[in-house]
Amino acid sequence: MRALPSLGPPFRRVLAPALAVVTLSSAAAAAPSELRPEVGWNQGLTESPRIGAVGGALRAFSSSTDALFINPANMAAARVYHIGALGQIWPEASRQSYGLAIVDSIVSASRLAGGLSGVWTRQDPDGLDRTALDVRFALAFPFSESFFLGGSARYLSLTQDGAPRGVYDLPPSDAARGLRGEPIVKAITFDAGATVKPTKELAFALVGQNLTDPGNGLLPLLLGGGIAYGTREFTLEADVSGDFTTWDRDTLRAMGGGEFLAASRVPLRAGYRYDQGAASHTVSGGIGYVDRQYSLDLTIGRAVVGEGATTILLGFKYHVESGGLGDDTDL
Repeated sequence: MRALPSLGPPFRRVLAPALAVVTLSSAAAAAPSELRPEVGWNQGLTESPRIGAVGGALRAFSSSTDALFINPANMAAARVYHIGALGQIWPEASRQSYGLAIVDSIVSASRLAGGLSGVWTRQDPDGLDRTALDVRFALAFPFSESFFLGGSARYLSLTQDGAPRGVYDLPPSDAARGLRGEPIVKAITFDAGATVKPTKELAFALVGQNLTDPGNGLLPLLLGGGIAYGTREFTLEADVSGDFTTWDRDTLRAMGGGEFLAASRVPLRAGYRYDQGAASHTVSGGIGYVDRQYSLDLTIGRAVVGEGATTILLGFKYHVESGGLGDDTDL
């Protein structure tokens, strides 16, 4: 078994500011959030630093553990065995999420890829007081080097011991709290995705999330797709996603972003997202460090129009094994 990597200066340079951010955001969370719960919940999405840095536009060119959360088909896009840890921090929403994920597309002789993740979330403990556990199991298969298909089962258990703010600033009702300590959501739903790559550099994807349509904004029905062009050094992608549950009308998200691998080690990323439901425009940027044995990432996003939500995303991956199909890379 391969020894754990030695985490040298590059790791410390990226991780040190990230740990400082975690400490400051934890200390600041001492009052109910003023953001709408829908904004802080963010459609219940788990965003890795790579996903968040490009504005959420990674349905077509994701891979490894990122694919597990945004398009399970792409777990089969590269031959890897990766174990990752991630954190999501929303200071204004008083939300923190932490999770582990593993994706293996090497062990199976049939080239079947599998993934498993668990993510714990605490949102607005001094107000909404929402706690959730999100567990996913996913499978994907490369029918060829040009077509990948995948699906995942998702289990969500969520309790809410505080009451959300009332509509039009009316006092929140006790009925909105549910039963204290008891889940208000305990459900299993499914995601599915398909990716087509006419060439090594060009990819198209279609993704459906929460396809059982549970009928609540905690597990909203989402349908989307993306188009991407990428090489080993850079990637550009544009995605669109429809939300049919969170708000009182169907809404759209439009996303775009890119990444560039500098010095074969340092991925630089930037992205933009327009959210029709929240009436917000968000810009994001990220940096990382990639080694043969491990990678780490830091992303910061900020809504520049709409409710002032900041997102801080942290990630670490241990590369047990890595290979490739074509020129795909795990940035």
